[in-house]
Amino acid sequence: MSANASSYRPVRVNADLDSPLSRWLWLVKWILAIPHYIVLLFLWIAFVAVSVIAFFAILFTERYPRGLFDFNVGVLRWSWRVSYYAYGALGTDRYPPFSLGPEPGYPARLEIAYPQRLSRPLVLVKWWLLAIPHYLVISLFTGGGGRGSCFGGIGLITLLAVIAAVTLAFTEKYPRDLFDLVVGLNRWVLRVAAYATLMTDEYPPFRLDLGGDDPAPAPAASP
Repeated sequence: MSANASSYRPVRVNADLDSPLSRWLWLVKWILAIPHYIVLLFLWIAFVAVSVIAFFAILFTERYPRGLFDFNVGVLRWSWRVSYYAYGALGTDRYPPFSLGPEPGYPARLEIAYPQRLSRPLVLVKWWLLAIPHYLVISLFTGGGGRGSCFGGIGLITLLAVIAAVTLAFTEKYPRDLFDLVVGLNRWVLRVAAYATLMTDEYPPFRLDLGGDDPAPAPAASP
């Protein structure tokens, strides 16, 4: 981890490792999460449409319409909770709420600070050209699934989560080092997702901030 980890402000990804965890529930979570996957399929279709509208809004006004921003943050937040419950981390047995809201009591949380202004020139290139180096990296994490760790293939994140679950099955403990790494990888993916979907102009760091507590300061409250 870099010594200047606290310099990254717009996106905060936090997670709490629940204990105790069921030794065998992880085997059927792919079935239990199906209702969420169905809802998220439609939410991500809407997410793409909203992102296109936001692109033109930023291009002409330098602003991301607040209602559209809150909706897309909600979709990312929902996706992170489902991923954390299922094979993006397997860090909780608490069923994810069907909610776009912040749900502060749930062990997986995501905050993205609302930008008052966004760059017009950057909106033309950051989501494809500038983000390419990050796409190459996170494709290894997600199995080439792109922006979120919910819909990727069998990448490093899923592999590590399953290894942790198998360890849990035999030892009744989720290895803490593995948990810290899995959350750090997901944090990297979600930071890139926020940047690539135009929610911030702050370029994501090439850095693994390990652990459940995001080292970045809390986003400043919007006026």
